[in-house]
Amino acid sequence: MIVCSCNVLTDHDVRSVVQTAEDPLTTSDVYGCLGCSRQCGRCARTIKRIMNETMEPADAAIAAAGDGLERRAATLDFQLAEEAA
Repeated sequence: MIVCSCNVLTDHDVRSVVQTAEDPLTTSDVYGCLGCSRQCGRCARTIKRIMNETMEPADAAIAAAGDGLERRAATLDFQLAEEAA
């Protein structure tokens, strides 16, 4: 769907930029990565919402991986303590 009529940007355009970015982006960064700039600004909220929606699954995956690592570290600490005793 078209989210920016001025620059003819789609939600797919925005998602692809956000998914391939190495660093967190601002809406201005998204425009720049797509080779354009903000015109009237009516699409900025929609672009920000798409950015947040796109990042939520990645944030959840990172948090889940961190929880798994903490559990493994606690298990290893317990096993090492048993072996030392």
